[in-house]
Amino acid sequence: MSYPAGQRHGNHLPFAVAGCRREGRALYRAVIASDGGERTKDLALGLALLGFDCLFPPAGAPWFEWALEQGPDVVLLVAEGGALPTGALEQLRQARLPVIVLAYCAGLASVDKNPAIDDFALHPWQADEVAARLRRALWRHRGPAGEALIERGHLVIDESRCEVSVAGRVVALTFKEYELLRFLAKHEGKVFSREALLSKVWRYDYFGGDRTVDVHIRRLRSKIEDASHTFIETVRNIGYRFRVDAP
Repeated sequence: MSYPAGQRHGNHLPFAVAGCRREGRALYRAVIASDGGERTKDLALGLALLGFDCLFPPAGAPWFEWALEQGPDVVLLVAEGGALPTGALEQLRQARLPVIVLAYCAGLASVDKNPAIDDFALHPWQADEVAARLRRALWRHRGPAGEALIERGHLVIDESRCEVSVAGRVVALTFKEYELLRFLAKHEGKVFSREALLSKVWRYDYFGGDRTVDVHIRRLRSKIEDASHTFIETVRNIGYRFRVDAP
């Protein structure tokens, strides 16, 4: 499959954010543990239009450590035959991440009865079917509609509604402000440089300089912080982090 100029950058696929926002669906982040071959790229494009922002590991990078750093909601693992990575699967299970295996008939033996796998889909993979299996896995892990709350002191992020509240007051955020806050809150205490935040939050749909991060942080603080609440800290000469002991 070919991509129009300027619509595919790095390991991310086009249309995911725009497609989800246009349809009014919640945005989930899915890591596809694969080399990004044509079959999985086609599937990822279909999933993007159904509410799943799909990411592929960089070439040559250990996929498991990279996957956890992305803060995914679900992991798709391609099984092309042979044994599945049982150690990585067990750690994903401990991290309470749903795992869906994209299997071929020849690889069914490695999928059967594996307790770390939530579900599987047989090739040829159809986006509608895989999305349904992903939502069912999210429902089993999180409750109805894949509902999940990130609670950090008086700050609550409702991922099922893409809604943020502070001390019970709903805060209106732009989509990127929401994504930036969600990412930092999921990695509380960890410091991220501006470049890292551009890579993790803006990803393929940004072409400017890293000062846009400062602008969005400033706007976020003006909306969610006051004299009683401080959530985001500046780490001088490095970047930003979400406070571990946020009030």
